[in-house]
Amino acid sequence: MACARLLKRRMLRTILLIVIGTLLSLILWETALNRQSLPDLKIPQQFSSDLPGCLAIISGDVEGKKDELKGLLASRRRQTLLSEDFYRNVTQDCPSYIENRGFITAPLSEEENDFPIAYSMVIHEKIEMFERLLRAVYAPQNIYCVHVDQKASKAFQKAVEAIISCFPNVFIASRLERVVYASWSRVQADLNCMKDLLNSQVQWRYLLNTCGTDFPIKTNGEMIQAMKALKGRNSMETEVTNNNKKNRWLYHHNVTTEVIRTGVKKSSPPISSPMFTGNAYFVVTRDFVKHVMQDREVQQLLEWERDTYSPDEHLWATLQRMPSVPGSVPANIKYDASDMQALARVVKWSYLAGDVKNGALYYPCTGVYRRAVCVYGSGDLPWLLRQYQLFANKFDPEVDDVAIRCIESVLHLKALGHDPL
Repeated sequence: MACARLLKRRMLRTILLIVIGTLLSLILWETALNRQSLPDLKIPQQFSSDLPGCLAIISGDVEGKKDELKGLLASRRRQTLLSEDFYRNVTQDCPSYIENRGFITAPLSEEENDFPIAYSMVIHEKIEMFERLLRAVYAPQNIYCVHVDQKASKAFQKAVEAIISCFPNVFIASRLERVVYASWSRVQADLNCMKDLLNSQVQWRYLLNTCGTDFPIKTNGEMIQAMKALKGRNSMETEVTNNNKKNRWLYHHNVTTEVIRTGVKKSSPPISSPMFTGNAYFVVTRDFVKHVMQDREVQQLLEWERDTYSPDEHLWATLQRMPSVPGSVPANIKYDASDMQALARVVKWSYLAGDVKNGALYYPCTGVYRRAVCVYGSGDLPWLLRQYQLFANKFDPEVDDVAIRCIESVLHLKALGHDPL
């Protein structure tokens, strides 16, 4: 009897292994079939040649890699960037341009295809950085509104037009602003794109906004996972305002080539909820954008904000705490979110940097500081790629091109299923 039971268990185990093996074969076959339906997924040369040195920088494992690192780090500071003429010429043959420059031309999964993202991209200079940012976030199911500052040179404008002419889901905003630093025009640029994006045929789920010095530190697929985890909420910096920053909206400001505070006090904000402070960057739902475009109370707030200083650093943060706004969170201090707690952007501020062992938020910038913001260097990569935000700011190829190239390489490989980390 015992032998019979033993034989029966072995037969059941054998049958179970056969079933599991068959299921695994079907899964692998289906995966291969899906991959075959995608375009050629070869790794372009520009994303593979720097990889050994990049991985050594990111991991800190430089043993036996001195030659790769020496050659890579020697090219940190770019002396010249690709010109507007270059882009006007290469985009005359769009299929060749898209292939040679390494754009991804098909959704990389069903999940990505079913979760389109919208972008508002506000730019004004360095055409090569715009192309690299667009390439890093590009997916054919997404939709991209590009706002070109009216102050930008004609050559820059023409080069942007040439690049986007190769993509059916990238367009220039229907209304362009002359953007003045810290003025309402920066907000209006995003509002113009919001209106255009709502009018597009793409049923995008979330809107992200970027500027010309931003760069992603997550793949499109990773961004989708992060946004799904929000479960319909928005994500941005939003905190109680200190007394110094309150002056930004307590007084009327005039705008010329800069924003000038007057001695004229403004009326109180036309909302029943308090004002909050944050930054210009957000991760917001489609319903949030619809509400901003249509709600009467929000429209009154927008009008009131026009003569404040740096309204992008308190408008979005305030909307995020208004109970009537979709995806918002309560005004209670428990829901305050610093830039380090929000998904939108990771920034290294000079006054928060220092020795982490002694309580500093992060180690100092290995690039340079501009307006107290780190322009990242290669030495910041190990820290940057451990952060959970979707984007980082700032990058400049004339400060450290290797920092950008390494992120490009890692993200492109990860997107195509070849995670090198």
